[in-house]
Amino acid sequence: MDNTPAVRRPVSRRRLLTGAAGVAAAGTFAGALAAPLPASAARDGHGLRIVDRNENGGRLQYYRFATDAIQWDPAVNVLLPDGYHTSGKRYPVLYLLHGGAGDFRQFHMHDNIINLTAGREIIIVMPDAATGWYCNPVSSNTGPRNWETFHMAQLLPWIDANFRTFAEYNGRAVAGFSMGGFGALKYTAKYYGHFCSVSSHSGPASLRRNFGAVVHWANVSSAAVELGGGTVYGAPLWDEARVTADNPMQRLESYRHKRIFLAAGTSPDPWNWLDIANETEVLAGQREFRAALGRAGIPHEWRELPGGHFFRHDIFVQDLNGMLGRLRRAG
Repeated sequence: MDNTPAVRRPVSRRRLLTGAAGVAAAGTFAGALAAPLPASAARDGHGLRIVDRNENGGRLQYYRFATDAIQWDPAVNVLLPDGYHTSGKRYPVLYLLHGGAGDFRQFHMHDNIINLTAGREIIIVMPDAATGWYCNPVSSNTGPRNWETFHMAQLLPWIDANFRTFAEYNGRAVAGFSMGGFGALKYTAKYYGHFCSVSSHSGPASLRRNFGAVVHWANVSSAAVELGGGTVYGAPLWDEARVTADNPMQRLESYRHKRIFLAAGTSPDPWNWLDIANETEVLAGQREFRAALGRAGIPHEWRELPGGHFFRHDIFVQDLNGMLGRLRRAG
């Protein structure tokens, strides 16, 4: 749920060299026991073939992949902690998910993520997701757009294989803004043993409230921008099993024993109907979700703040402090 849709400019595989693809199971502890390669020697694997990269001695590393999961070649920025290249330490990982008007560069180019995380001992992974709602869609007229497969079955184990991470529950957090906030909540529930901390910054937490407003918005926005008229959840009839599986409100027990952080704005711009529509729905859905968590006895943190639908840097820093308190410490 973002103010404007992004225009995608797919990278043609015909113009890029591809390597051999590796295959391995996602979410195992093997990555923590093996000796991953340094960032400068990242390799293909887990269904990902590196077709472009910018590896260097600094913090921000860039990779673009060819993958059967996505018709065009998605990218990822990996932000390393200070001293990563010489420390020899392993680090916890934050998967930071962008909104529907962004891409893998959103937090780097617009949200000052490098300065916000200076001195913090954590790896931050920021992948492409287009306007795909962190889903494998019901239908696509533009080729494969299986973002859930790309993120969870391919990228996550690739990160553990190529960087010094803790490939375990207590070694991973996930957070996101807007559509990415929904993606964070969804992935945490569906992949219970992968993330010990989840944060949703202005992200919807209830798919079925208000006659399914969020499901309709996901269908409309993905059809217009990403799927060439296809939809995430199906139209005019939804795939009800998929909606239920993705709906945080219907997965409450999957959030037990995790750190949960929710933030939303209380005063969207009265002259901007998209801001009003987005954050009004987000706030109401988060309140519904928080109430349900409370009734279930599941602890959670939350913030309601002035303003509308935007990523709040100061709140992210507060959230990051909480994540680092929950995650396994670097060492």
